[in-house]
Amino acid sequence: MAEIRVTAPAPPDELPCVTTDLKAKAELFHSLHTAAHRPLILPNAWDAAGARIVEETGATAIATTSSGVAWSLGAADGNHADRDEVVRSVARMTAAVGVPVSADIEGGYAADTDGVAETVRRVLAAGAVGINIEDSYAGGPHPLRPVADQASRIAAAREAADEAGVPLFIHARIDTLLRQAGGIGDTLDRAAAYLAAGADGIFVPGTTDPGVIAELAAAIPAPLGILTGPGAPPVTALAQAGAARISVGGAIAEAAYALVRRAAREVLSTGTYEELSGALGYAELNALMRG
Repeated sequence: MAEIRVTAPAPPDELPCVTTDLKAKAELFHSLHTAAHRPLILPNAWDAAGARIVEETGATAIATTSSGVAWSLGAADGNHADRDEVVRSVARMTAAVGVPVSADIEGGYAADTDGVAETVRRVLAAGAVGINIEDSYAGGPHPLRPVADQASRIAAAREAADEAGVPLFIHARIDTLLRQAGGIGDTLDRAAAYLAAGADGIFVPGTTDPGVIAELAAAIPAPLGILTGPGAPPVTALAQAGAARISVGGAIAEAAYALVRRAAREVLSTGTYEELSGALGYAELNALMRG
């Protein structure tokens, strides 16, 4: 059974204190990004049961998906979820597993750097040892935040983690390619600024082209994260190109919700249950959550 450190999600002002266990998990999480041609593979989770299942399959770490978490909370992705509810969700996932957990905090769930720092303090208290923070600017005048603005938000996250005594892994997401808001040169300029501000790794969703990945990996002096999914080259090809961290983002959540739709439509329309075949059994799931 995984060690349980948070038995129930608490209100943000009552979250458990950061411990030496958290520091050790953060150091372990850092080390998982450095093995040559052995990328950190992250099948993203959005709730405690999913996190436990992913761990049980052999994952060495868990990353949350902001879209999956938001949908499970009844909100849209894109900084629409309530920060307190997201933190509680992270706390439930860290409580359910023994491996390191990295929390996707979207743009920081805050309007300014003080708010970003507070978000980081809360996810650390919830038991996470890594974060994704993106430079997409939902509702802003441009698709991406200005470089200096995003760098200051990353610096605030770094300072908050340092003050807590935890070497938080800051995975700085650059959305130039995903949002078609810049090319390789713009991506590399942002990567340099974010690393200088305190980021530990760079996440560039929007490409699975091995040639582009190789160009990025050669020019970025930090672990490179890639978002993948159906139709992309296999993990081995992405790793050979230079990806150090490979995640599927919200794809598993999307597939799970697609099953909900198919199964509901089937039972309502034909009265049959074929979509439910292959399900995990009640006893197996219950035993898994009991440990």
